[in-house]
Amino acid sequence: MVVPTVNRLAPEHLKGGLIVSVQAPEGSPMRHPDVISAMAEASLRNGAIGVRLESPEHIGAVRERCPDALIVGLWKRSFPDSSVYITPRWEDIRTVWAAGADVIALDATARTRPCGEELETLVRRAKSELSATLMADVDSVENGLRASSLGCDWVGTTLFGYTEATTQLSPPALHLLHPLRQQLPLSTILICEGGISSAASAADALVTGADAVVVGTAITGVDLQVAAYCRQLKRQTG
Repeated sequence: MVVPTVNRLAPEHLKGGLIVSVQAPEGSPMRHPDVISAMAEASLRNGAIGVRLESPEHIGAVRERCPDALIVGLWKRSFPDSSVYITPRWEDIRTVWAAGADVIALDATARTRPCGEELETLVRRAKSELSATLMADVDSVENGLRASSLGCDWVGTTLFGYTEATTQLSPPALHLLHPLRQQLPLSTILICEGGISSAASAADALVTGADAVVVGTAITGVDLQVAAYCRQLKRQTG
């Protein structure tokens, strides 16, 4: 009997799903590719529809271990002339794609990109030269709509609270979801990402308009979670 292949990017596969962001900070023992790929496999075995991974090394490790996984890939890169760090340049886009990502996540805010590259040009090249599916990480309704108009297939609230324009605000950006869903094309996948700390909060995101939810720290952020518990305990004990 022939088992039909699941289209990892089909809307019906994504709808109502959980994507687990499997990342670890620089210097953490959790950042080893074997650890990242093990956490990714555990997430997928327990019902996650996909994983969000940082760096070509981790994307490649998970693709090898979980060949059928839906992988949203990015590469965090820092440059002195820009605060944009999520897959900021064409070179980074190509590298993430070559590593095995199904979807490339990139900063789609209005901020100046490093090396003078423009979002419009990057999206056009990614679509024409790679035929890549793109996830726009944004911080506002305006930037989400612009990213979609340029050709991004997914829009995520990832950067709300992390840009200069939103630094005084705290995720999750649930209030962005309804206006985005109302104004985005139905074909654009809307993702709630950032600040989702419970299953109830994830469910609220779906009710408010998200097609799927990305959760990271609350599930895989061992370093940050342990540090937060320890800080709270120290405050309690004086």
